[in-house]
Amino acid sequence: MSQQLSPKALQLIEKMQQSELTESVIYEKIAKHAKGDENKETLRRLSREEQAHYEIWRKYTGQVMKPQKGKIFWYSLIARLLGFTFAVKLMERGEEASQEEYALLAAEVPESVQIKEQEQEHEQALLQMLDEESLQYVGSMVLGLNDALVELTGSLAGFTFAMQNTRLIALSGLIIGISATFSMASSEFLAARSEGRSDALKSCSYTGIAYLITVVALVLPYLLFPVDQYIAALVCMLAVMVLIIAVFTYYTSVAQDLSFKNRFWEMALISIGVAVMSFFVGILAKKFLGVDL
Repeated sequence: MSQQLSPKALQLIEKMQQSELTESVIYEKIAKHAKGDENKETLRRLSREEQAHYEIWRKYTGQVMKPQKGKIFWYSLIARLLGFTFAVKLMERGEEASQEEYALLAAEVPESVQIKEQEQEHEQALLQMLDEESLQYVGSMVLGLNDALVELTGSLAGFTFAMQNTRLIALSGLIIGISATFSMASSEFLAARSEGRSDALKSCSYTGIAYLITVVALVLPYLLFPVDQYIAALVCMLAVMVLIIAVFTYYTSVAQDLSFKNRFWEMALISIGVAVMSFFVGILAKKFLGVDL
């Protein structure tokens, strides 16, 4: 059957065949470590779907292929570190680039259109069935992350000019940050209990952990730079803030099928705006209070 196809069409089919086989193995490996019988079965069904697609394309190429070990290792590692839902949806996002390829292929292989439609509908339905605990508490993590970014970024920026000493700034930031971590976690626990939720402890844990990690990351530049390089530490802290926002926003945008751009700029502009205002508050406070540290 491969003789009836143009070199371009055959090349596209070979690429799809390789991708389907590799993804079939990835789904099977991820399923072994996924929690919950339903999640395991869903991932295995996805694996069988990809294997079936591989067999369809093999009829055209006549080739028996081997899965790509590097890709399998990469997505298996992502699944272990960041969760299987994120890994699976990240992998499926990569397939969206093949839309134009299917359009080119349709002229020579009409059934490819039907194959693609069935693949998308079935895989999307299966992906919606995935249920990972960590994603149920994304709202709690966002609450802790947002509050820590806005509050601590503003505090550190204000301390930077008022104190002009990286060690004093770091000490003040840690005291405020750790105290705020317990306060935020406690508030989340009480809010969840008042709503009659049985997962109040888990919810406040996710909030507190997200807050504490953010505190440590933002304070760290002030511990690494020399005592008198407080401006450099401030710039580094702001860069870390933007990086945290970018990483977390990308994670949630992939795992929850949300827009990355709008959420990123919203969080970044709010945090930077608060930092700038707090920096000038620190300047004014130092000037009018006459405090010299």
